[in-house]
Amino acid sequence: MISYGRTVLDLADELLDTYTEVFSAPPWNEDAETIRQFAARLQADVRRPGFRTAFTQSPAGVDGFATAWLTPSPFPRGRGYPQVAAQLGPDRVRELLLGALEIDELAVRAHARGTGTGRALLTEITADAPQHRAWLLTSRLAQDTVATYRRLGWHEVAPLPGTETNVIVFLSPDHPGRPRPTR
Repeated sequence: MISYGRTVLDLADELLDTYTEVFSAPPWNEDAETIRQFAARLQADVRRPGFRTAFTQSPAGVDGFATAWLTPSPFPRGRGYPQVAAQLGPDRVRELLLGALEIDELAVRAHARGTGTGRALLTEITADAPQHRAWLLTSRLAQDTVATYRRLGWHEVAPLPGTETNVIVFLSPDHPGRPRPTR
């Protein structure tokens, strides 16, 4: 199911429970303060242009969710954005990311992993991405997560020489700026 704007706040407690289960565990190991910040960010994020949430539910609650919005111009400066900007440079940020659908969070509870939940959430939330332009970032240290995105057809954007950090930027499978295979 997909929800646009503030209506997702009706599920805020369940989203927080899912976020806590997923991101307090390895490799993320987020502490109580970082988890609290997610809850506060959600209240603000729902006001972002193009904000949407895709989620799945079962009798156990929210099994997984994804949040996304349109990346604004100028490119933001908080959270992981400076690393992204340094790795890609201003021209590639402008070409690949500005105005694209930015997947901010993807969280799937342990009991729902391996069932296609993550794939379904990404497919649903990116279905109407502008010109098929969607992107996300993740930690290079989250090897299983990186492998999952690659398996789902997401494309890593190579960092500029000498700028690699622990952040990886992925473009959606149909993003027009994705790397093309060489022949």
